[in-house]
Amino acid sequence: MIDAGLLHDLTEYINGRVDKVVINGTYEITSLQVKQVTDNVLALNYIVPAAEVSLITLVELKDAVNVTLTSNTVNVPITADHLMLQTITVREGT
Repeated sequence: MIDAGLLHDLTEYINGRVDKVVINGTYEITSLQVKQVTDNVLALNYIVPAAEVSLITLVELKDAVNVTLTSNTVNVPITADHLMLQTITVREGT
């Protein structure tokens, strides 16, 4: 079992590494509405403008030197400005 404090510390570390969200490999979002850690969960909220993106097929989290930290294939049509809610839960593997 991993101590809850260590899971929190790891989540804080990940929070410090995440610098931006990249949509579909090209559209960068650096202004996050929410970027916060609660216990072992990192919550990210950001706006995807419909004028820039009509369909989200790839969501990546990248660090300050453009290293991809996470990559998720999705299929989200955008018809109006869209508030994305993304969470990363750090937990012990089984």
